[in-house]
Amino acid sequence: MKRIVLFLATNLAVLLVLSLVLNILGIGRGVSAAGINVGELLVFSAVVGFTGSIFSLLISKPMAKWSTGARVIETPSNSTEQWLVATVRQLSERAGIGMPEVAVYDGEPNAFATGAFKNSALVAVSTGLLQSMNREEVEAVLGHEVAHIANGDMVTLTLIQGVVNTFVVFLARVVGYFVDKVLLRGESDRGPGIGYMVTVFVCEIIFGLVASIIVAWFSRQREFRADAGSAKLMGSPVPMQHALARLGGLQPGALPQSMAASGISGSGGGWGALFSTHPPMEQRIAALSQLR
Repeated sequence: MKRIVLFLATNLAVLLVLSLVLNILGIGRGVSAAGINVGELLVFSAVVGFTGSIFSLLISKPMAKWSTGARVIETPSNSTEQWLVATVRQLSERAGIGMPEVAVYDGEPNAFATGAFKNSALVAVSTGLLQSMNREEVEAVLGHEVAHIANGDMVTLTLIQGVVNTFVVFLARVVGYFVDKVLLRGESDRGPGIGYMVTVFVCEIIFGLVASIIVAWFSRQREFRADAGSAKLMGSPVPMQHALARLGGLQPGALPQSMAASGISGSGGGWGALFSTHPPMEQRIAALSQLR
């Protein structure tokens, strides 16, 4: 969970800051007193939209370590760490990816995987998870995280985030242009003014929330695929079902908001379900039952 929350928060922050700075400087935004240059605005929107998501992806691993205090196991100091490293290595070989870094951090039950590249990723588990589960269940959780890496979920998430960011930037400026024209009452001899900049900023926040719903929906589908990936790596869906059932009865460890989608668990109810990065445990367990 921590990985995704950090990713989304960093992406939104970069998007808003970069957009605001370029708005003030008036650099290549595709909107002028003469009207809207759709082609130029689309290019500008894509550059701004993908910059935030790509930057978030590239710094995802060091930021995950920093935000959770995860300690990478360089040399195992006990039997549990030896087992963790050996298990991740075995699962990675089955999945056909390079050996990720393995880390442990203090906290309630949770785990995550992150990194921009399949062959240099990070898998981290909390001390609470290790203490609350038996080894078969922990191995299933590790398989889930390795499956995320093998599926290239962080890269795919980056591309989807970049696309929705592009539409957020584009539509915010189109709305800003028309609002500004109304406020200026036809004064077309001057470029976009304060009404334009304020409207763009507000629209980016509003449209960004809508975009978050789209990204959250994709994240939920990712979880089903990673659960199935764990079942495949383990040779049976039962261990993952047991792990999810165990997690369902525990209080999951909180992850930074920017990394919520990367954890093993976490879901919301009511309207919050629209923004939830994880499906309910019951749905995930039922989906695994269909694999038998």
